[in-house]
Amino acid sequence: MLIVEVKEGETIDKVLKKYKRKFDRAGILRELRRRKAYSKPSVERRSEVLRAMYREKMYGNKN
Repeated sequence: MLIVEVKEGETIDKVLKKYKRKFDRAGILRELRRRKAYSKPSVERRSEVLRAMYREKMYGNKN
């Protein structure tokens, strides 16, 4: 549960902006989307390896 402290005299817009920022940083939506469908551990591991290979290819050692 996200709790946002509201200071006296603070506008609702600022509080809503704080809430949205906290929500994004907490990664709640990402977690919900990840849990939406089950994927086997072997498939998850394979996708991790492929992502790592891609990152290494794109941003790896450029000598």
